[in-house]
Amino acid sequence: MAKKSQTKGRSDGLVAENRRSRFDYAVEDTLEAGIMLVGSEVKSLRNGKANIAESYASVEEGELWLINADIPTYEGANRFNHAPRRKRKLLVSKRERAKLSQAVERAGRTIIPLKLYFNDRGFAKLLIGIGTGKKKADKRETAAKRDWQRQKARLMKEA
Repeated sequence: MAKKSQTKGRSDGLVAENRRSRFDYAVEDTLEAGIMLVGSEVKSLRNGKANIAESYASVEEGELWLINADIPTYEGANRFNHAPRRKRKLLVSKRERAKLSQAVERAGRTIIPLKLYFNDRGFAKLLIGIGTGKKKADKRETAAKRDWQRQKARLMKEA
């Protein structure tokens, strides 16, 4: 029997993507992390509602947390609903957590959430990246490169 789609409107399970992150940060390494959610949050994600654009991850008290991610309340949960912008624990191994905390403390990097999705087993996953913030000149260079690629594709299409 064919497996049903995980989220409304998306067959690949993608719920939210932080498209601005690749523009603002030079992402050097990525890591897939699990995320601890309550039932109403999962229902809301299955409806395809979430926003991770203004969120970040931080190592606090030996644990990795997702801060400021917006998962709207689920209407059917009434009094058992969740707080939309609460801190959510990210599930990674001790070795990965140590690597992330060292990168943040020593090298001054940032942990950025890139994508929130459901994997093929139906678990909510968060793709996080370790990166450094770009300067204004780097952002201009990225925009110019993107414009050139778009213009080049247009020229190739005409020829």
